[in-house]
Amino acid sequence: MSFISEFKAFAMRGNVIDLAVAVVMGAAFGKIVSSLVDGIIMPVIGLLLGGINIADKTITIGQAVIKWGMFLQSIIDFTIIAFAIFVAIKALNSLQKKQEAAPPKSSDEVILLGEIRDLLKANKQK
Repeated sequence: MSFISEFKAFAMRGNVIDLAVAVVMGAAFGKIVSSLVDGIIMPVIGLLLGGINIADKTITIGQAVIKWGMFLQSIIDFTIIAFAIFVAIKALNSLQKKQEAAPPKSSDEVILLGEIRDLLKANKQK
């Protein structure tokens, strides 16, 4: 198998495509959360703290500028994203447990074969 055909087989596998979709959706979700934190949550926190803009807060030590306000925003972004992922995985796990707990459905063929077995047993006992 050539390198190109091997790569094509790898790239077309379902898991790789699912992963690519998840990465794109995750990046978009991250932008939405960042916008939420930057535009809504941090201004409200700043208002509660006396009308300050926390994102612009820095500490200067010598020539180094430590942007602790941006760091705080990143922590809030991470917390929201981590919570959303936790909730989504928890929901998926509960759905998976319900599916595992449900008894498997018997197909018409399996039911018919069971009836034939029972009839054969009944005829043997006569």
